[in-house]
Amino acid sequence: MFIDRAKVYVKAGDGGNGCLSFRREKFIPKGGPDGGDGGDGGSVIFVTDPGLLTLIDFRYRRHLRARRGAHGEGAKRTGRRGADLVVSVPVGTIVRDASTGEVIADLAEEGQRATIVMGGRGGRGNARFATATHQAPRRVDPGQPGGERQIAMELRLLADVGLVGLPNAGKSTLLRRISAARPKVGDYPFTTTEPVLGVVMVEGGVSFVVADLPGLIEGAHMGAGLGHAFLRHTARTRVLIHLVDASSPEDPIEGFATIRRELGLYDPRLLERPAIVALNKMDLPEARARSADLQERFSALGMLALPVSGATGEGLEALIRATARVLGCGPNREETSPGGKKSTSVRATDRSQGGREATA
Repeated sequence: MFIDRAKVYVKAGDGGNGCLSFRREKFIPKGGPDGGDGGDGGSVIFVTDPGLLTLIDFRYRRHLRARRGAHGEGAKRTGRRGADLVVSVPVGTIVRDASTGEVIADLAEEGQRATIVMGGRGGRGNARFATATHQAPRRVDPGQPGGERQIAMELRLLADVGLVGLPNAGKSTLLRRISAARPKVGDYPFTTTEPVLGVVMVEGGVSFVVADLPGLIEGAHMGAGLGHAFLRHTARTRVLIHLVDASSPEDPIEGFATIRRELGLYDPRLLERPAIVALNKMDLPEARARSADLQERFSALGMLALPVSGATGEGLEALIRATARVLGCGPNREETSPGGKKSTSVRATDRSQGGREATA
């Protein structure tokens, strides 16, 4: 089951109280203060795990609590520190404060860690307050409470390429052809009810990840159809492939314009992403007859349009090569990350779990 939203209550451990104690030992009638400090409480820490693909674990685990610190003891013994609660989450998880919407952490890298709530600090024992003029202090500090908050978790899939289009455009069929993913295929609208990831291999052993997103319809940004629930997964894609049914009796340009409009209304930045148009279903005579005209019309709009067939595989190699060029993931090409560091491999290759198919 694909779950990409969850609400969880998180509570860090409270700090232990400081100890009020005086040394009591035979033949030492006036021992000084020896109360130890309380231990710090544990924090709640999220760490990304590439083996997780959904937030389904948090459907049943709604409360996350770290251990509290132990109280201080006599003989200046400090209480034991509470253990941190380390929670694994999928790569691409965004954590927000449920009440304010503030982003607490954006966990977009493998192995990334973020402290969601801090543990409380342990209180000081009375041994800490002894001075030359105040040799028998009876003051101690209580432990500070650990942080707590209600958080909203949102998963945004990490895919280099997003397949978007109207229902029944053939996205699932195409993904089955170019990767090892096996999304459901049917001759009825909204066959895909949840995003599916597939790893596409390119020449030179390079790969990139493609996400098949449920079909969009007009009004998707406001909640119409199924696509509205998954539009967020386009946010991290680097390239969009608009799959157009060239055999449709409706004008494919109008359908393309509908998808572009919905993407722009959801997030205007999506319209700035590089995009390729795939004219699908070239195995049908009516689609092939319109191919040249549609390519010219899309070219007039500044869009590269390639004729393909998900059913027969026609034109898919050209589509993969064009996508790889836009991604800039040719073999031995250095890529500069936002932080200024250079990488000699494609970002998708690092996430593909050794080239293994990743299906949500």
